[in-house]
Amino acid sequence: MQSPEARRAILSLGTRLGPDVIDAVAKVYDAEQRTLVEQQPATAIDIAYGHHERHKLDIYCPNNAKGNSLPVVLFVHGGGFLKGDKGSVQHWHNTNVGRLCAQAGFVGVVINYRLAPANSWPAGGEDVAAAIGWIKNHIGEYSGDPNRLIVMGTSAGAVHLCTYLQLHPETSDIRGLVLLSGLYGFTPLDERDTYYYGAQELYKERRPLAAISNTALPLLVCCAEFDPARFQNEFIGLMQARLSIHSVIPRAAILSGHNHYSMAMHLGSSDRRLADEVISFVTETCS
Repeated sequence: MQSPEARRAILSLGTRLGPDVIDAVAKVYDAEQRTLVEQQPATAIDIAYGHHERHKLDIYCPNNAKGNSLPVVLFVHGGGFLKGDKGSVQHWHNTNVGRLCAQAGFVGVVINYRLAPANSWPAGGEDVAAAIGWIKNHIGEYSGDPNRLIVMGTSAGAVHLCTYLQLHPETSDIRGLVLLSGLYGFTPLDERDTYYYGAQELYKERRPLAAISNTALPLLVCCAEFDPARFQNEFIGLMQARLSIHSVIPRAAILSGHNHYSMAMHLGSSDRRLADEVISFVTETCS
């Protein structure tokens, strides 16, 4: 469970977004995450999966992993389309997701991707496809089973996973998706997001609403108690759309005591609620 101290610290930040909030959340989990860095080192770093300088991925395997049968989780970071990084030993943000996966007995893969405004829609979805292609061809070298692949993303990373589905609606390369605090197209476009989507009039045809609403792939969809209202409305919109189309809502979680950034940043800490939900989803979906 979340400690009272962590809940108070995150509660004090409200639903705000910004670098100061990221720094404050990092302070809450820094000690635990640095311990995780020591316990679960990266297996390989900065492997190129494409030609762009940001087409790089890191791999996290369970200690003493053998064979090539482990489930694989590809994690895509957030950053509002304009920033973000897969992390490093010195900067643990996002590496913690790969390390958590390795400790759970999976192969974790964490990627960088091209950023806006230099790279606009559908660059993020194309980069996810390229990373999946690399995994299908090479992850067996790192004990992973390319046929047991789950993709997971937070914020803009969740959007890029949905864009991947737009580009590859009949894909059989992934088993399911874990979406943390994503934007699926149920709310109006924010001005900031035009750097990625282009002009407002292009948003209707470029948003991933139909792809993620219609897909038959298993989903785990999550939002935070202190997510900004837009992200909570997106979560509710997707739940309603899925219920209308499929007559059932997907597996879902509203994580109490967390905000937009701590959704991913706390994974690997002693607060196991979301981690256990993700691990259960991966295990069941890849069985």
